[in-house]
Amino acid sequence: AATKRIVPLFDRVLVQKIKPVERTASGLFIPEKAQESLNEAVVIAVGPGAPDKDGAIRPLAVKEGDRVLLPPFGGNALKFGQDEYTLYRDSELLAKLE
Repeated sequence: AATKRIVPLFDRVLVQKIKPVERTASGLFIPEKAQESLNEAVVIAVGPGAPDKDGAIRPLAVKEGDRVLLPPFGGNALKFGQDEYTLYRDSELLAKLE
């Protein structure tokens, strides 16, 4: 798909936010204003890493498929068709979820 054509550079990480629950367990729709805003995402693609001051490439802390905690603001939003993605620097990600 379109994400296979996106290869992040340096220490960039491409993520797709996890969508909030739109229905209750019994099937009732939750209004958009009442839905929890999740700052969780799944890593879609990662760059090779950024060079440190000595020129050695520093590997990233996350890999494809990892679940991560995002900051409330920041990142660069991208849209391909109906799918929305966000590009962050590795250092901007708050945590890796296990």
